[in-house]
Amino acid sequence: MTSHERDVVVVGAGTAGCYAAATTASEGYEVVVVERKPEEEAGHIACGDALKGADAFPEAIPKSKLEPAFTNTGVDHGRFEIPQEDTVLEIPVPGELAVIDRREYGRRIIEGAAEAGAEFHYDTVVQDVLQADDGRVTGVRGKREGNAVTYEADLVIDGAGALSILQDEADLGDATFDTNVDYSQFCSAYREIVHVDDPVAWDDALVFKPTERAAGYLWYFPRTDTEINAGLGFQMTEEPMQLVDDLKKDLRNREEFRGAEVADKLGAALPTRRPYDSAVAPGFVAVGDAAGHVNPTTGGGIAGAAYAGKYAGEAAVGAIEDGDVSEANLWEYNERVMDHFGARYAGLDVYNVLSTAVDVDDLMGLLAALPGDKLAEALYSGSTSISWSLKLRTALKSLGYYDVIWTFYRTKQRADDIIEHYERYPSKPGAFEAWRDHRDDLMDAVYEATGAEPKY
Repeated sequence: MTSHERDVVVVGAGTAGCYAAATTASEGYEVVVVERKPEEEAGHIACGDALKGADAFPEAIPKSKLEPAFTNTGVDHGRFEIPQEDTVLEIPVPGELAVIDRREYGRRIIEGAAEAGAEFHYDTVVQDVLQADDGRVTGVRGKREGNAVTYEADLVIDGAGALSILQDEADLGDATFDTNVDYSQFCSAYREIVHVDDPVAWDDALVFKPTERAAGYLWYFPRTDTEINAGLGFQMTEEPMQLVDDLKKDLRNREEFRGAEVADKLGAALPTRRPYDSAVAPGFVAVGDAAGHVNPTTGGGIAGAAYAGKYAGEAAVGAIEDGDVSEANLWEYNERVMDHFGARYAGLDVYNVLSTAVDVDDLMGLLAALPGDKLAEALYSGSTSISWSLKLRTALKSLGYYDVIWTFYRTKQRADDIIEHYERYPSKPGAFEAWRDHRDDLMDAVYEATGAEPKY
């Protein structure tokens, strides 16, 4: 068996893992990133390819390093196709937006982390977690190119993606680390990169379309005006959809895709849930998809993962310098995540809960009636201001949908309550249990307002 000792071991060479590695290595610490894929495939993952907030990425990997992967920077709005209402709703998307070549982006963040001083071990499949008698995580064990290997470190950063095996193998029962994680809180997705002969008319938009069930959606994101990321996802609370067949059926019915060629196919799972209540344990930090750092209404997770990686890397540096990798000494990482985007994502999760309880035709009727700016606020901010006059106008536009309109407004109030509570995230582990208990009471009110089955 081959053994390696480093200051930090990062599992997974995705966005969160690479930014964590770059942040830590740039401070002079020995960091190894273990990645299950071979070098030539590393960075190639299933993704919608939409990148929001690229204008404010962490500097551990300079934006100039990433920009060659930006293939379409002319996207400025979302286009919601609602066949049930025979309408198309266009909404603004705040902030800088780009569609990227995800494989090229993946290669570039790996190069950026390597240039910062991180070491990469490919073809390495992690199978187990090393823990001391006191529960502190001290490393990982697995196989590299088929041979047994161990990695010992002061800190392990879990960037292994949705439903990470590290969290299955580690004993985290005595930590605050969130173990209330279930497959039903995730989405299964499939995407193809499709080439068309003629430019599409909507190359400046992200196109969304509901499936026949509220928990499913299609997307068409233009990398260029002739290269489209076409995909489909469904919430795992529902009976499985035939993802490939359903996507191909919709492609066949769209005139712009006649004679199109498919260049790449890939599937994945991603979180459509709130961020982990706590993503730290002694010697252990989870980042990105492995900690639920994804907008649960859109699936967007690249920017959040980059900042989670930065915050985890900075927490690692501080903890190692202190000689203390305890939960309490890593706790600031949780606070920074919640302060930056975690509270907003927790509020957005309330709308995801609503979508599981509302008939798809009713939901589409409501979306068609809402003004685009208010829908944009709800999708990206977790809340929106709705005056009584707007409520009345929305009701008049949505004759027959009074019940779902009332449910939506009640849900909006509950989302505001959740966001406000997350903004008071505790500054130390000792106050965590009381904070979590009150959050659970607020979630009971969400289930009552939406009529949804409990998600957690």
